[in-house]
Amino acid sequence: MPSIYQLKPAFQNLLRPIVRGLARAGVTPNQVTIAALMLSVVVGALIYCFPGYHAVLLLVPLVMFLRMALNAIDGMLAREHDMRSTLGGFLNELTDVVSDCALYLPFALVLRPYAWLVVLVVLASMLTELAGLCAQALGGSRRYDGPMGKSDRAFVFGLIALLLGGGLEVGRWCGILLALTLLLAVLTAFNRVRRGVAEIDRGKY
Repeated sequence: MPSIYQLKPAFQNLLRPIVRGLARAGVTPNQVTIAALMLSVVVGALIYCFPGYHAVLLLVPLVMFLRMALNAIDGMLAREHDMRSTLGGFLNELTDVVSDCALYLPFALVLRPYAWLVVLVVLASMLTELAGLCAQALGGSRRYDGPMGKSDRAFVFGLIALLLGGGLEVGRWCGILLALTLLLAVLTAFNRVRRGVAEIDRGKY
């Protein structure tokens, strides 16, 4: 099923000159990973502290883009400049989940009538990442199947933030969008499990 994640190769090509410059400067993948985490935590804290000031939400789309770039950069530094590390593998997975929680959960205060949906979306998002990791842990590849992967979730929350920050009122449209995101996240977890099982079983025979 289609996902924004499929655009990653083209995005990486645009970032490659920046990656080469960072590698020459001695920047490590783990430093980039931590920077992406701190960016999410800071903006999430701002939303938490000022949930009534929707102008703060205009930072979210920018942060989503920067975080997506930083997530691509740390991987490229590791793979293309021989900077892989075991710690980096742990940080890459753990900081993604922590960043999502830090940035998305404060939306429960902004979207008070739909706070429960925000929490469920975050929980379902964690489930999708766990499903992807389980496949790898059981001998398959890390699953990134859609339709509601990390980049897609970022798009949804970035869109909500942009619309609210631009002056649109919280309304039924928020609930509909969150409910759709939740359903697609559950479908994503199912797809990752199903395809992970199929891949691992093929490898046994």
